[in-house]
Amino acid sequence: MKVKDLEFKPFIKAEDIQKKVKTLAKQIDIDYADKTPILLPILNGSFIFAADLVKQINIACKVSFVKINSYVGTQSTGQLKTLIGLEESLFGQHIIIVEDIVDTGLTLQKIVDELRSLGTKSVEVVALLRKTPAREKNIEVKYVGFEIDNEFVLGYGLDYDGLGRNTDHILKAKA
Repeated sequence: MKVKDLEFKPFIKAEDIQKKVKTLAKQIDIDYADKTPILLPILNGSFIFAADLVKQINIACKVSFVKINSYVGTQSTGQLKTLIGLEESLFGQHIIIVEDIVDTGLTLQKIVDELRSLGTKSVEVVALLRKTPAREKNIEVKYVGFEIDNEFVLGYGLDYDGLGRNTDHILKAKA
């Protein structure tokens, strides 16, 4: 598959993604059995993962979307723009940030710090993918679907300059 100037090849199959989503949802059900967490998907990339995850979660939960952007082309800038879309108070709430991918972890750490400053009871992260640089920096992600190398990936909500989100599987750029 070609998107703009890059060629992509299959990486993670749709069936494997759905199995992992169910596993993550079951763990969240166990960990939050006596709580009502607010799932906070970070748009735009996490929208497909978040929708599939929420459908598999059986405990009472709320969902509220926020938007930021830290990418230019294929690289994360690490710059957090203001969280847009927080319309309810998060004070005293259990928050689960839903991320498609944790790249360097810089933006995610800023989001976690900002949410904690709002008086939340807890802030955890569920990410479909976590890259090597985030692991090396020990960015805390409680629930991880797949650990991947520092590769550029596309599909299942992940994009390249807004393109390529619309697959049920994940592809990676050819070397």
